[in-house]
Amino acid sequence: MRLMGGELYIYLAEQEAEPERLARLTGSLRRELLELDVEDVTPVRAGATPPGTRALDADMIGGLVVSLSQSAPALQAITFTVRNWLTRRDGTSRAVRMELDGDALELSDATEADQAILVDLFIARHTTTGDRP
Repeated sequence: MRLMGGELYIYLAEQEAEPERLARLTGSLRRELLELDVEDVTPVRAGATPPGTRALDADMIGGLVVSLSQSAPALQAITFTVRNWLTRRDGTSRAVRMELDGDALELSDATEADQAILVDLFIARHTTTGDRP
């Protein structure tokens, strides 16, 4: 399987989190993602949003841009890592928004089963197998 996209935007939010806390959480997730088969993971500059996307909520300021390899397993590993990060919330409400080629996936309080279905659909929309474009 091959990946069709190139840059994955990840936006993090935590209910009532101070900017410093979001910066720490974003840095922690960035370090985890850099251990995967990705080309690079860089912070989103303040005020920057990917072209063609709608404005995000003001509290969703933690953002990363993941430069992907052309590997579908890399996208699977990234989504697994992000979902794992989402579960480590210490009783607070967290949300994640991932955007790839104008397609967005938002995960927050959905059940693990629902998250798995949503992630599988997201990955399927961005991968090819064999001769299929």
